[in-house]
Parts: sequence; C-alpha cells; structure tokens
Amino acid sequence: MKLVLDAEQEDLRAAVRKFLSDKAPSERVRAVMDGGPEQDLGHDPAVWSGLAALGVLGLTVPDELGGAGAGHVERAVVAEELGRALTPVPFLASAVLATDALLALDDDDARTELLPKLAAGELVGTVAVAERGGVWDRTGGATTATERDGRWQLTGVKTPVLAGDTADVVLVVARTPDGPGWFVVEGGAAGFARRRLTGLDPTRRVARLEFAATPARRLATADAAAAVDLVADLAAVALAAEQVGVQARAMELTVDYAKVRVQFGRPIGSYQAVKHGCADMYSAWEHAVSVLRYAAWTADEERAELPVAAALAQTYIGPAAFTTATGMVQYHGGVGYTWEHDAHLYYKRAKSAEQLLGSPAQHRARLADRLGV
Repeated sequence: MKLVLDAEQEDLRAAVRKFLSDKAPSERVRAVMDGGPEQDLGHDPAVWSGLAALGVLGLTVPDELGGAGAGHVERAVVAEELGRALTPVPFLASAVLATDALLALDDDDARTELLPKLAAGELVGTVAVAERGGVWDRTGGATTATERDGRWQLTGVKTPVLAGDTADVVLVVARTPDGPGWFVVEGGAAGFARRRLTGLDPTRRVARLEFAATPARRLATADAAAAVDLVADLAAVALAAEQVGVQARAMELTVDYAKVRVQFGRPIGSYQAVKHGCADMYSAWEHAVSVLRYAAWTADEERAELPVAAALAQTYIGPAAFTTATGMVQYHGGVGYTWEHDAHLYYKRAKSAEQLLGSPAQHRARLADRLGV
C-alpha cells in the first residue's frame, strides 16, 4: 500500500495549483458564479480548455483512447486542487462520472466515440442515475426504457444531475423489460427537457432532467447494476479528494486569519480555545488525507477493497470537511458571515458535497453492510 505521493504526482499537483492560481482565482470563481457570459455555461471555457491542455481531463482514460493512461491517485490529486480553489468546472460530472461509466461498460464503440472527446474537453458528459432527491437506484428507478422498431426511448425524471443543464451527452440508467440498462442521450434530443436547479452551492451546477419518449442508444454491458456500483464507488473517491482540498484550504485560511486578527491586544491565535480548534482541524485533515490515499490506491491496485474504502472515505471525509468549514466561519467571526468573504463558499461546498452521493448516515450504513457488521 502506498500512501505518499511520488515526485511526478507532486509535480502534477504543483502544475494544477499554479494554473488554477493564475486562471481561476477567487475573483474569477465569483465572476462565473455571479454572472457574465459564462453563467449560462456554468464554467469558464478558458479554464476548461486549459485543464484539457494540461491533460487532466482524461487521466484515467487509456492512451489509445486519447487519455493520459494514468490512475485514480493522479485524478485524486487534480480533484483535490479543484476543491481547494472551488473551481466551477464540470470535472466531477465529465472527467469522473461519465468517463468512469464508459470505462465500466462493455461498449467499445461508445468508448471509441466519446472518450477522446471527453478527455480533450470537446464534450462535457454526465451521468443521470439519481432520483427522488439524490438516491442512486441501481435498478433504473422509475425511469423506463422501451424499444420500438429497434430503437430505444426513455421516459422518466432524473434529479439532481451534475452539469445536467449544459452537458453535451448524458449517460442514463433506466429500467428495461430485462433489467437495468445504460443509455446515451444527446443534449439536443427530442423530448429531452432540463431545468437548472437552485442548489446550496453556487459554484456547482445541478439540474432536473425529464425524458418524454426521448430517443436513446443502449450501451452494451454484461451487468448494468454492477457498473452503477463501480461508478458510484469511484465517484466517492474523487469527491473525497475534492473534499480534502476544501478542508485543507479552509484550515489554511483559518490559521492565517488567527495569526493576524487582534482581539484584546493579542492575535486570536494565541488564545487556547482557538489553538485547540486549529489543532483539531489539522488532525482531522491528516486523517482525511490517509483515508483518501488508501481509497485512491485501492481504485488503482486492489479493486476488491474499493467498496469498503470508498464507503469509508465518504463516511469520514465528508463530515470532517464540513466540520472544518464550519470552524472556518466561526473563527473568522463577523467577517466570516459576509457575502464578500469566501468562508461561506467553502461552507456551502462542504455541506453540499457531504450530501451529494448520499447522506453520512447512508454511507455509514453502506460501510457497515460491506464490512458485514
């Protein structure tokens, strides 16, 4: 087991951090979030194309399909940096969910057609599985697929869907007469309606997708339900990496503020209660990094351990990141509650991410089940 990044992975981290510092600082994040031409798109095209040029949108895609042929540890490094910067890009939707779904299925034609474009940033993809407010239903839920004259049509609703309002291709799990199946729906398909939802986190776009006899192409796979489980576990690892990035940056900003904010003639960081709070943040972050590195390692090297590692990552890291973000707001005092300060953005990202793939209670139950408890 390897829990420490090597030199190349540290170089990747440095390159992504520098790029985001230059091209996606807080001011740019707020510009995309609050208005401007990028608001309709949901992200800054220049940042997205820049990430593509760095080769990080296809890290887990094989070389022969236009990717970097790297692994989930490297992708976790990138997700961590995106979380630190709160970068509003559809990385989790396209470079994680859609990419992992195509790799988990058995449809060579779809992989050859879509993966190079996803890796190059030419297409934005996403996965539509959740129904009833976020529950991932491996059976396809209430969304049905019917075949007529050799062509498939989908009917139903999926919500919430990451980047669902702007994605070029959507990979949908639907119920068929012979069990769950995976389908590709083009963004401009007939009978396909999508509506942007107002979420807690203004830096992350989610949508409600409605299918009304929408034309779709069925993807070949031996076990659609198993593919859903794998995609969910790999997404849990990538999301955990993002949460670790949020946690790290919230901690850093809080410690920096505690050094310069003077109260009663002393920096607040000199008071024991604040010292202990910052120490707790650091301890929680150290534990989170270890859990994340283990989970990413299993994704690359020991897939049999991935289900437990993924559930553990979300069980621990999600609440830990939110606790740190909460402390960030509290230790910043009045300024931490203002719109102008970034504290509320980290708080909202931490809370929404904690619930994105299921509640902490659901992750604990999943972990207990996978451990046979």
